[in-house]
Amino acid sequence: MTMPRTLYDKLVDSHKVCDLPDGEMLLYVDLHVMNEYTSPQAFSGLDEKGLPVWKPESHLAVVDHVNATRGRAAPDAASQLLIDNLGKNCAQHGIALYGLGDPRQGIEHVVVPEQGLVAPGMVIVCGDSHTTTYGAFGALGFGIGTSEVEHVLATQTLRYRRMKNMRVTVSGDLAPGVVAKDIIMKVVQVVGAGGANGFAVEFAGEAIRSQSITGRMTICNMAVELGARAALIAQDDVSHAAVKGPYVNPAEDWHSDPGAPFDRNVEINGAEIAPLVSWGTSPDQSVPVDALVPEPDATLPKAQESHGRALDYMGLIAGTPMTDIAIDRAFIGSCTNSRIEDLRQAAAILKDRKVADGVTAIVVPGSTMTRLAAEAEGLDVVFRDAGFDWRPEAGCSMCLAMNDDVAMDGERVASSTNRNFEGRQGRGARTHLMSPAMVAAAAVKGRIADVRAFVEHKDL
Repeated sequence: MTMPRTLYDKLVDSHKVCDLPDGEMLLYVDLHVMNEYTSPQAFSGLDEKGLPVWKPESHLAVVDHVNATRGRAAPDAASQLLIDNLGKNCAQHGIALYGLGDPRQGIEHVVVPEQGLVAPGMVIVCGDSHTTTYGAFGALGFGIGTSEVEHVLATQTLRYRRMKNMRVTVSGDLAPGVVAKDIIMKVVQVVGAGGANGFAVEFAGEAIRSQSITGRMTICNMAVELGARAALIAQDDVSHAAVKGPYVNPAEDWHSDPGAPFDRNVEINGAEIAPLVSWGTSPDQSVPVDALVPEPDATLPKAQESHGRALDYMGLIAGTPMTDIAIDRAFIGSCTNSRIEDLRQAAAILKDRKVADGVTAIVVPGSTMTRLAAEAEGLDVVFRDAGFDWRPEAGCSMCLAMNDDVAMDGERVASSTNRNFEGRQGRGARTHLMSPAMVAAAAVKGRIADVRAFVEHKDL
């Protein structure tokens, strides 16, 4: 009798080449994605060893991390060198490159689904932790390090150790104004940053199944903030409708079997989730937008210490209403929230409204194709009329300040990104994570604002 297996175990088993003596395995990789920032050392390693790329057609390179979004000129000489080196390496090894000026260029985790390069049952890796995004399609995606990039370039395989299984069930219907970003921020809050270390997380429940493919990508994208190295949602009509391109294999059944064993189960009532906003310097430090900056827990000395450090860095006082916190900048973009649906949600808030005086607001569509689609709908006009800077080039931009989009020391940013670490958006910058619609609301109010006061659920 065949034992029931989880979706994660099915994906691993289907790609296992062989077991290795140390308890690891050799795992076959269907698609490897790389960018200009995390690949140079890997190519240098190949050159030093005289190795070719074994299967060039199974690799894709994009420019997205260090490029400017105001125009195609690199922000500095170091960035230009990274971009040039990626072009040379791809030309040398016959790897497809979505470079600046290419109509397919954009943030890697936006363009891969957009170009039909992901489907249920695949294994996809990239030198970027948010490769978990592809779990929205029932694919196993995870980030890898530089030495692993070199290994997969040379062999199309990786040394891999099987993880434990966690299931996060978000049940029930969502309240008005609550979107995918709020779901995953709630999960991170409940499980904790690092609470899923060593686990592959499968999301289930009515609130997950009700999400569009865009919402599912947002959820899987930020699962890495739990410490999970993989995030998965079982295939269904939503994921099938979103899949296109050469990798489709509808004959396979990419679900967890009934009765499949999970090492940990987490249950969350979706009806109790409110629009969330982070207050601290870790993605799990968030509260409902209508709540107060929390007091440290005196019963947990270690947590109390980190809580205090976060308050100091953020320049906040416990007990302050979140909606009293003024912002300096608003940013909509990143691999978490820069797709067309994200832009539509923010535009619904901004239509016939203006950005508050003193707030610098920018929006960076996640790809050239996303930007063109948004402009065809007139979304760019809505953003510009409201006072947002509509950027013409796609890229990671202010998500990680590895380019010329940087917040200044002490500036407070309402951000649709995935991380609020110290210095993430600029040295001394203070980041508040929230949904794109919440960023738009904050931009209009000039302070953190409750999106539910702006529109009905149908507009989100």
